[in-house]
Amino acid sequence: MKDGYIYIYGRNPVMEAAENKSEAIVKVFVTPKAKLKDKHLMSVMDAANLEVGKLNPKDLPGDLDRDVVHQGVVAIVDEKKLLVPYKEFMESLEVSNNTALLVFGEVQDPQNVGAAIRSAAAFGISGVLIPPHNQAQISGAVAKVSAGMVFRIPMVAVNNVNATITDLKKREFWTYGLDGSAEVTLTEETFGKPSVFVIGNEGDGLRQMTAETCDTLLSIPTHERCESMNASASVAVTLYDWSSKNGGALGNK
Repeated sequence: MKDGYIYIYGRNPVMEAAENKSEAIVKVFVTPKAKLKDKHLMSVMDAANLEVGKLNPKDLPGDLDRDVVHQGVVAIVDEKKLLVPYKEFMESLEVSNNTALLVFGEVQDPQNVGAAIRSAAAFGISGVLIPPHNQAQISGAVAKVSAGMVFRIPMVAVNNVNATITDLKKREFWTYGLDGSAEVTLTEETFGKPSVFVIGNEGDGLRQMTAETCDTLLSIPTHERCESMNASASVAVTLYDWSSKNGGALGNK
């Protein structure tokens, strides 16, 4: 990210941005070859009324590495127009027992962040909450790994994870911290209330204060030969289990 801009790359992420969050796109760059051959891409850019410039693969915008798999298209996204402020998001959120949110708590690998966002979109999560510190932010790599889902599910900016959890509890959400050593297992939960799932750092897990703020710490039962699962896999399993126990979850938009 540079000067408040996110540089996304690859045909699918840019198409998703143009179709679902075009107001956040500042400009798109396309190679002459892609412009000539990919008529559908260009029709989507035209329909969104986006400014399109020429992409030079040897000099990518935003200091992107020349090795990134851009497929001939790069877009500049205004971070402020992509991230929804927490207060604004909560004012517009219709809450029911089929509502759940995902909170990142210092997840630092863009691969994990992107994969978790993709799972959140797949299993009906209403929003992904992202703190500003010690946390991998939305980037071209995150957008790519998420298969463009960062533009389909609300990305919500929060100032502080613990304060956000406390506020959500006041709003009658039940908050779950994912913790591999927790005594309560995923299979025991019925998720009878609006839910919040908090995933911690890949190495250290949840911060102590964050764990103490959550209502329940959840672990995922695994075979004894496997000591733990990585962050994004844990999110995928948890959100699938939640959606399977909430009949209307996959109908949430």
